[in-house]
Amino acid sequence: MSANEALLIIDYTNDFVATDGALTCGYPGQKIAGEIIRLADEMLKSGGWVILPTDVHTPNDPYHPESKLFPPHNVRNTWGREFYGPLDQWFKKNKNNAQVYMYDKTRYSSFAGTDLDLRLRERGIDSLYLTGVCTDICVLHTAVDAYNLNYQMTIHKDAVAALTDEGQQWALGHFEHVLGAKIK
Repeated sequence: MSANEALLIIDYTNDFVATDGALTCGYPGQKIAGEIIRLADEMLKSGGWVILPTDVHTPNDPYHPESKLFPPHNVRNTWGREFYGPLDQWFKKNKNNAQVYMYDKTRYSSFAGTDLDLRLRERGIDSLYLTGVCTDICVLHTAVDAYNLNYQMTIHKDAVAALTDEGQQWALGHFEHVLGAKIK
């Protein structure tokens, strides 16, 4: 890992990971916490960037397409939107580091409606390491956009989790065989 690389920790919140989260991956999401923290520490040590694109919603928003698909989740200023367990502690410790950046996103992709691509290009970042949840939803849509924007990608299979094992396996295969991502 180096300065032209960034680790994206996507949507690693209580609602997506905690046992009583509103739309949780449960244990598969919980067991990846240590690997996410290890990768974040490694990225910072090497001079790279740690970016935390984090889903946010308004309850019962009639204009947001997810309101029709999923129960309310990641509502601003709630426990569900807070980072899960060890990541919450890690972020509090590192949030003032200039190489750490957390921002709101309102769609599956970390690029949709955000300035992520601009921020990456300003910093000369051309390689992304994707971690977080859900592998077959937000991580996948972020990867598709990253592919279309010509970023090199590595997916850490021990640092992503999905709602189902079938979704996890399908997404990992898609990353490798369709998007040309390295799977580690």
